Amino acid sequence: MSELAYEQRAPRRVTGLGAGDLWLLFLANLAVVAGLWYQGGALNGVGDLGTALISAGRLTGLVGTYLALVQILLVARLPWLERLAGFDTLAQWHRRNGKLVLWLLLAHTVLITAGYTLTGRTSLWHEISKLLSSYDDMITATIGMGLLIVVVVTSLVIVRRRLPYEVWHAVHLMTYAAMALAFAHQLSNGSEFSADPLAKDYWRVLYLVTLGAIVAFRLLVPLGQTLWHGMRIEAVVPEGDGVVSLHISGRRLDRLGARSGQFFLWRFLTGDGWWQAHPFSLSAPPARDRLRVTVKSLGDYTARAALLRPGTRVIAEGPFGTLTEAVRTRRRVLLVAGGVGITPLRALFEDLPAAPGELTLVYRAIDAPDVVFRAELDALAARRGAAVHYVLGDHRDPGNQALLGPTHLRGLVPDVRGRDVYVCGPPAMTALAEDSLRQLRVPRRHIHVERFAW
Repeated sequence: MSELAYEQRAPRRVTGLGAGDLWLLFLANLAVVAGLWYQGGALNGVGDLGTALISAGRLTGLVGTYLALVQILLVARLPWLERLAGFDTLAQWHRRNGKLVLWLLLAHTVLITAGYTLTGRTSLWHEISKLLSSYDDMITATIGMGLLIVVVVTSLVIVRRRLPYEVWHAVHLMTYAAMALAFAHQLSNGSEFSADPLAKDYWRVLYLVTLGAIVAFRLLVPLGQTLWHGMRIEAVVPEGDGVVSLHISGRRLDRLGARSGQFFLWRFLTGDGWWQAHPFSLSAPPARDRLRVTVKSLGDYTARAALLRPGTRVIAEGPFGTLTEAVRTRRRVLLVAGGVGITPLRALFEDLPAAPGELTLVYRAIDAPDVVFRAELDALAARRGAAVHYVLGDHRDPGNQALLGPTHLRGLVPDVRGRDVYVCGPPAMTALAEDSLRQLRVPRRHIHVERFAW
């Protein structure tokens, strides 16, 4: 295929018509939220600092609650949204929006409390006690706020890195409890709803749509796929120190629409693993009745992958991810993998259409024992006329700081500026590779990145 033909197949980005419709829907609902606040008499009677604070507190509470519902929809596994933005981008939006939600709801709490304190001319502690004891559902809303604070704090990078994935995942489930606890407080205490049934119905619809999306795409669709495809573990194959491949069989797995470079969220129906969903990439091109994923031991759950037995039932949500052949825009391709990030790129290395000399893989690892699939990669490279470069060494050791730097990368792949580049690996490695590619003046539209930072 010619270079021009690839250029005409530029990937759909989050700046197209679909994205415009999405932003329009988001802003339209935000405008309705503000309009209902205004219609509810938000500015009536605002004549001093206390009443102004109360009015501002109500607005921040409404906007914060709306964004909290958006927060849930971002991880509701909506297929059209995932195809539009990609799982990695949605995860970034989710993290940023979560912090904004917390700040808005904290502002709501502070502004309302301060406003009532000023207008009532009482002490702060007296007003707090009055709010908790005299207003319906205030205690449950306070508990919900506490849960939300815990969720956001555990999402901070400095905290997240210290927590096992299983603990982080369990804590994040409290987001649903926090929203449920806040719902009754919103309808029973909001002046915007006391005299306006339309406002109450509007918010009920928002909550029901969010709940419906969660039930449909986080529960019913995965359950339906499980029953229809009958996925089970067929074999567990060691690939290296702490690394195993899970061979999964099932009926008509091609109907899942999975592509090389994508991943699923997997649940293995064992006594202690059924409730946890973990993202594992396909490490081989999907077949009609078989899939392969490869798991590295990075925590309690992944360490138990080696103990899974053939015949174990499997639930899979997905496929997810945009790191596929569909985003390719050039004839020549460079794959840059780091650590367990080799898994989706190993599938692409086998599956991407390419003539001899057009496909190159750079595989970054600390030491030779950390290299996974070496025999497979070497065999694929020989069969396809592709190149593989194994880049070994610890960046902390003298002389290794330049590994994957612009000079080193250009030495490995002299024509890197004329290639599409797929990058997958840990955050530090992908950030280094992206920076090197930018210094080498590879256009941003030709760099496709997925970070393994779950």
